[in-house]
Amino acid sequence: MGTDVDGTKKVAFGLSKIRGVGHNYAQAVVKATRINPDARMGSLSEGELSKLEDAIRDPAKHGIPSRLFNRRKDLDSGRDMHLVGPDLALRTKADLDLMKDIRSWKGIRHSLGLKVRGQRTRTTGRSGKAVGVKKKVLMEAARAAEKKGEEKK
Repeated sequence: MGTDVDGTKKVAFGLSKIRGVGHNYAQAVVKATRINPDARMGSLSEGELSKLEDAIRDPAKHGIPSRLFNRRKDLDSGRDMHLVGPDLALRTKADLDLMKDIRSWKGIRHSLGLKVRGQRTRTTGRSGKAVGVKKKVLMEAARAAEKKGEEKK
């Protein structure tokens, strides 16, 4: 799948290191391919590896339920599919660009670099230099004024 996986890890945990393959999906792939879940990634034969790769690329053919797919009812094709690796990154970027082009609320928030999913932004999500905070300068000015007031008395 274009990813180097540590050969000392168990099969499901090793598969979850691939971009687009989470823990639950990896468990379902291992169960669908009937590979020993306690086996290590490095000890698998070429046939078992190709079986795993095929199950990850075309999960519907192996009986994995569509609720585990990361791309259900695709806008372009209308099919349920599961994307991994660079395909997932490209499709995600295309989705964000589409939202920005049609000027949806999420697209506008993405383009402005703000929170998208309804989080509060009054105090969190700030970036850059602090604006409007001069407490240290004000405190020093107040102390200096206080000293001048005491000297006049």
